[in-house]
Amino acid sequence: MARINPSILAADFVNLERDLDRIATADLVHVDVMDNHFVPNLTFGPQMVERIQAVSAIPLDVHLMIDDPDRWAPGYAELGAYSVTFHAEAAADPVALARRLRAIGARAGIALKPGTDAAPYLDLLPEFDQVLVMTVEPGFGGQSFMPETMPKLRALREAVEARGLDVWLQVDGGVTAETIVTAAENGADTFVAGSSVFRGEPAEQIAGLRAAVAAHSH
Repeated sequence: MARINPSILAADFVNLERDLDRIATADLVHVDVMDNHFVPNLTFGPQMVERIQAVSAIPLDVHLMIDDPDRWAPGYAELGAYSVTFHAEAAADPVALARRLRAIGARAGIALKPGTDAAPYLDLLPEFDQVLVMTVEPGFGGQSFMPETMPKLRALREAVEARGLDVWLQVDGGVTAETIVTAAENGADTFVAGSSVFRGEPAEQIAGLRAAVAAHSH
């Protein structure tokens, strides 16, 4: 079953509660926190995430594109986020941070930028609940899916299967009804979609993305 997590980066920030209601059929809501340092874009911080948490019908999948997540990530878990993902490139001690997030009660995720090798993290997979393979350079919505990230995703899927782990493999960036099939075939089970969900009627788009994966699953 494909998990579809719409990114509210593509929502109308002035009508966010309305747009959250429009994606109530999704699995989780993907919340992109950007600090204008780790990535060249600024979105929102804890106050906004706390309000989203208060009004969202579905759990929060928080993606921290920020410097010093070792310091800041636990606060998002404390706000009640279901899942908190931080970047491998930004964390000083990914394992200690993941353990802290889990201790607070959130799922712990680690994100890899397109140029970041998964190899150093394969032995650490039991420490995480999710690995996010970025399929665009993080920072802005509306970019094109990078198929060259698929071997990395496949290597992660093989490692997860080999050990019988329950680790979600998420892709984020340029996910459409076409590219979601490519990602699913290479081992993803959790899909972030922004523009492709909010461009049309969100409930229909979410159903369409699920159907695209189902039609190609074995």
